[in-house]
Amino acid sequence: MSTSAIEKVNGHALATEPRFDPVALAEADAIRTKAQASAEAARIKAEGEADAARALAAEEAEKLRLANERARLTQERKQVDHDAYVAKKEAEAAKANAEKEKAEQANADREAAEAKREAEQQRSEFWWKWGARSIYAIGLIIAGPVQFMHFWDPRRPFLVAAPALLEGFALVLAFGATWAVANRRDVAPYRVGIMFGAVIAAAVNLYGGLSDARIGLNAGLIGAIASLGGPIVLMAYEHGMAQKADGIPSWRERRSTARAQAEVDAAAKKEQQAKRDAEHAAEADRQLAEARAREEQKRRDADRKDGHPKVWEVAEALRSARGSQYVTEQIWAEAWLRVTGSKLVGITAEMEAQSRDAESRMQTATKTPIFGEFSLINSHRPPKPKKDPNAPDGRRGNGGTPPRRRAGDTQPPSPIARNQARIERTSTEEQK
Repeated sequence: MSTSAIEKVNGHALATEPRFDPVALAEADAIRTKAQASAEAARIKAEGEADAARALAAEEAEKLRLANERARLTQERKQVDHDAYVAKKEAEAAKANAEKEKAEQANADREAAEAKREAEQQRSEFWWKWGARSIYAIGLIIAGPVQFMHFWDPRRPFLVAAPALLEGFALVLAFGATWAVANRRDVAPYRVGIMFGAVIAAAVNLYGGLSDARIGLNAGLIGAIASLGGPIVLMAYEHGMAQKADGIPSWRERRSTARAQAEVDAAAKKEQQAKRDAEHAAEADRQLAEARAREEQKRRDADRKDGHPKVWEVAEALRSARGSQYVTEQIWAEAWLRVTGSKLVGITAEMEAQSRDAESRMQTATKTPIFGEFSLINSHRPPKPKKDPNAPDGRRGNGGTPPRRRAGDTQPPSPIARNQARIERTSTEEQK
């Protein structure tokens, strides 16, 4: 039996419908869906890579900017440090130069003052030297003729040398005093000889003026003064030179030295007095501190004796055995350890047990997992909607086969939920 297809009806071609193929349609839908998913995934991946590249570029740019900023700040800090160092060195050099110039100026001023003082000393010594010699020479000029007139006797002409002997006696001894000063010898004998000769010459002149009318009292008196004045002035000069040669300070120098020494002594005395006052104040502070320490020790001992009598008995025994003046902190800590067994002073066994109990309760309260509506395990997942009891089973359309679960169908747990689950799992295992 064969069948033939009807190609025409009433002389017209029969329109045929294409055969429906659900498998091909499903495959096409699957391919289209897969292509769309691939395209979407590629787009998302490309966008993610682009975003990551932009973020990485921005991060690298920020790192580079920060590195450049740090380098710039470091360079600026180094530059500032260098400028400060250079300024410090320049200031030190300027200060050193200023101090050097000041010292040189002070030395120059001191040398100039010393030179001026030496010049003044030489000038004054020159005039003093020749002034004394001039006075001596004038005295010889005045006293010599008076003595010549007094000793002149035609019958004894040799007496004309007596004035030269009297005045020359003082003059030669004055030369001897000069030699003694130059050679750092004793000048006193020469001065005694000078005054002895001068007194004899003055007595002769005065006697001649009184006894001889040719000389007269005025000439005799002035001759006596001249015989004494010249040697006296010359001896004063030689005395000053001798003191200078021997390094003997003058009256003015001794007075200045005494005044400076008095100031130094007053300053030292004032410093010693201030030191004694400071020592007295320190001693008073020390005594006050010791008194306060004794009062504090008494209060501490009384408090410990009343609050912890058993520990106090042991501490007193240790103190007595060790010869200590009072119960020290070390003795008290050792006594506390002996009585209570605790190394921490103030902690007893009851307090330690209570503290550990409270710590255990706190650990239990903080580490026990939470179940029920306050649990954090499923807090990141949205609540499932309630299904209508009359709704058809969704699995009947595919022959009762459950749908296949794929990766990404369900949102993964959050880190907080995973940590909470781990804590709950560990706690459950410990309880078992």
